[in-house]
Amino acid sequence: MEKLEMARAIAIAGTSIGAGLAVLTGIGAGIGQGFAAGKAAEAIANQPEAKGDIMSGLLLGDAIAESSAIYGLVIAIILIFANPWL
Repeated sequence: MEKLEMARAIAIAGTSIGAGLAVLTGIGAGIGQGFAAGKAAEAIANQPEAKGDIMSGLLLGDAIAESSAIYGLVIAIILIFANPWL
């Protein structure tokens, strides 16, 4: 019985660590979006007539970057609430 409890505790610990690491993908997405927004602001300052094209490219890039953070969040939620190992 003690081995079963230890295996469950290890599974819970591994799940918690994995969920924490999965949520860390949001850091990279935030840094990337901030860098892209800064470069877009520079580009608009240099060439204001191309604002529409720059903004559409910025929004597309931000959507792609944010999707990786959302995937990390979904994985963390699955690990916490629908854990396949418990």
